[in-house]
Amino acid sequence: MKLIKKSISAKDASGTVTLLPQTPEDLWHTYNLLQTSDRVRCTTLRKVTKESSTGSVTSNKVRMNLTIEVTKVEFDKEALQVRISGPNSAESQHVRMGAFHTLTLELDRQFTIEKECWDAIFLDRIEEACNPEVGAEVACIVMSGGLAHVCLVTGSVTVTKARIDMNIPKKRTGSSAHSKAIIKFYDAIYRAILNYIPFDKIKCVLVGSPGFQREDFLKYLVAESIRRDDRVLIKSKEKFVLCHASSGHKHSIEEMFSDPNIASRVTETKLVKEVEALNRFMRLLDTHPDKAYYGFGHVQKANEELAIDTLLITDELFLSSDVLTRKKYVMLVESVRERGGNCYVFSTMHTSGQQLQQVSGVAAILRYPLPDLDELEDIAANHEAFAEYESDEELNEEERQRKAEARMREEMKDMGF
Repeated sequence: MKLIKKSISAKDASGTVTLLPQTPEDLWHTYNLLQTSDRVRCTTLRKVTKESSTGSVTSNKVRMNLTIEVTKVEFDKEALQVRISGPNSAESQHVRMGAFHTLTLELDRQFTIEKECWDAIFLDRIEEACNPEVGAEVACIVMSGGLAHVCLVTGSVTVTKARIDMNIPKKRTGSSAHSKAIIKFYDAIYRAILNYIPFDKIKCVLVGSPGFQREDFLKYLVAESIRRDDRVLIKSKEKFVLCHASSGHKHSIEEMFSDPNIASRVTETKLVKEVEALNRFMRLLDTHPDKAYYGFGHVQKANEELAIDTLLITDELFLSSDVLTRKKYVMLVESVRERGGNCYVFSTMHTSGQQLQQVSGVAAILRYPLPDLDELEDIAANHEAFAEYESDEELNEEERQRKAEARMREEMKDMGF
């Protein structure tokens, strides 16, 4: 991402930022920067109709600059586009105020975002996107039987470039169907590697499978590249690293990054550090549950006790359209950093981020055990019961009786009556 212009007020953090996306990952960062009520300005095409003095109507597409107030944001990772919709919010010669339009943000197309408040998470996202040294790109190939995925892994996104699914018949004496199907399967992966992996940018290619299929494929790839005289693959054969994967599905990529031997080869990548932190959290959850907590209530309480060493949070929590919801997570991240803790913002485009999202999307590894935090749920339940009791006290006798009958009917229904 290229930062063209940045104008943010030091008083209230409002202002504009002009950016130019240059890589597919930049578009994912753009998607995470946008919220409803933001104003976005960029060039677009719109159909304009004109009526002449004789009554004839002509229409043509005109390229213009439009500013819209965002009401909807979509990210298309296949087409590499961010589509934003909303009403026109600035005077235009061809489009009336309030008319709805959809802008498409693409690679190498400059745009400007205006916000009422650029908080720390937004600014960190811009710094990460504009820093070209953030995370080395890695290619991953996972295979099992006749299923394979060829993916590109960057700091925030795992993009599936090719999915190969073929039927491999079983080995039978006197039949060559199995070996022919395997060669056809390997050839499909070989062509996908040539078409989709940019070896000039990739530091290493991880090849994973159960059993010895990865070794067999690498032998095929080296022999075939020499036979076809594919110079790109011949020069890059040292970049291929073999590792174990339990299946040919995309989620097996996380297993490969968990391998310490693999992590040493791609130690610069952001994903490796996130996977290490998530694995450590999961281990502590089993062995020392007093030092690993998840859920906003528990994590916030641990932060008040200055106990958080590492905070794990998904970027999906910052996409909330509710300003107060987003603000509480932003304040949590800022507070943990101010108190000397480490913060990892997981991308839900990675399997590690999806795994964290299943446990509320926010978790913490503590500096020291806090066994008392387990009592929070009981306290919260008692508080809700007390609040319900207080609300009953404010009702008159007839309303209380009607509410008691409704509760009794619900209890009898639960018991099967």
